[in-house]
Amino acid sequence: MLGPVILAASRSDKMRRFVSAAPGTKQVVARFIAGESVDDVVPIVRELSDRGLEVTLDVVGEDITTVEQSYAARDAYLELIGRLKELGLGERAEMSVKLSMFGQSLEEGHELALANVRPVVEAAAEIGTTVTLDAEDHTTLDSMFAIHEELRKTHPQTGCVIQAYLFRTEDDARRLAANGSRVRIVKGAYKEPASVAIQDKPEIDKAYVRIMKILMDGEGYPMIGSHDPRLISVGQELARRAGRKLDEYEFQMLYGIRSEEQNRLAAEGHRMRVYTAYGTDWYGYFMRRLAEKPANLLFFVRSILTKG
Repeated sequence: MLGPVILAASRSDKMRRFVSAAPGTKQVVARFIAGESVDDVVPIVRELSDRGLEVTLDVVGEDITTVEQSYAARDAYLELIGRLKELGLGERAEMSVKLSMFGQSLEEGHELALANVRPVVEAAAEIGTTVTLDAEDHTTLDSMFAIHEELRKTHPQTGCVIQAYLFRTEDDARRLAANGSRVRIVKGAYKEPASVAIQDKPEIDKAYVRIMKILMDGEGYPMIGSHDPRLISVGQELARRAGRKLDEYEFQMLYGIRSEEQNRLAAEGHRMRVYTAYGTDWYGYFMRRLAEKPANLLFFVRSILTKG
C-alpha cells in the first residue's frame, strides 16, 4: 500500500523540499544515482564495461515546464554522446530518454519532443549505439509509440518500453514483436487508475510472463527489465524454448540494485545491461525507486534516523 503514496509524493513540491533537505538523503540517492554530471558517470560506464556489463544511460529530470528546458535536455544527451565518442565507449552504452523531458507535455509537445529526440538518435547511431524511449504514464503512450514508429523509419534499432501492469500492453507487445522492435518490458512504476492498469501484484507478474512469451516468440529483440529472480528464470526458459541465442535478448537492471546478480548473468554469457541514471534533478526518479520496493524505503528511513 505504500507504493501509491510514494508515487503521489513524487509529484509534490513540498515533499521534494523535505526529502532533499533530509540529512540521510544524499547517502541513499548515491545508491541509485551515478552522479550529477557527465564527468561523474563516465568512469562508472568504464568500470561497468570492464566487468562485462553494458549500460543504458538516463539523464534524469523529466518534469520540465518550458521549451528552453527541453532544448537543454536534448543538449545534455548530445554532450553525453560526445564524451562517449571521445572515450570509445559508444558500443557499450545506449541512451534511455523520457519524452516528457524533451517537451512532450508542453504545447504542441508531440512535434517538439520528436524534433528534440531525433538529433539524439542520429548522434547515437554515429557512435554505434542506440536510444530507447522510456514509458511514462498511460496518457503519454500513444505519442511515445508514434514517435518510436517515426524514428524507426530511419533508425530501426530505436527501442521502446512497455509496462506489464497496463491492460493495453499485451496488444502493444504483439504489434511491436511482429515489426521487429527492440522492446524493454518492465512491471511499471507510475500511479495508474484501475481503469487502465492491473492493481494486484501477482496478476502483474502473470501479465509480465505472458508478455515475455509474446516478445520471445516474436521477431524483435526483447529486453527483460526485472530484478525478480523468478521472472529472470522464466525469461531464460522462454528464450530457450523460442530457440534464441544469448545475444538475441538481454536482461536489464537498475544501477545499485542486485549487482552480484548482474555479474552472475554476465559471467554466464548473458547480455546484461545496467540502467544508469545521473543528473541534478533526481527527485522523481528516486521516489519511483522507493515505491518499487519497500526495502528501499526502509533503507532511506534508517539513513535519515541515523544521520538525524
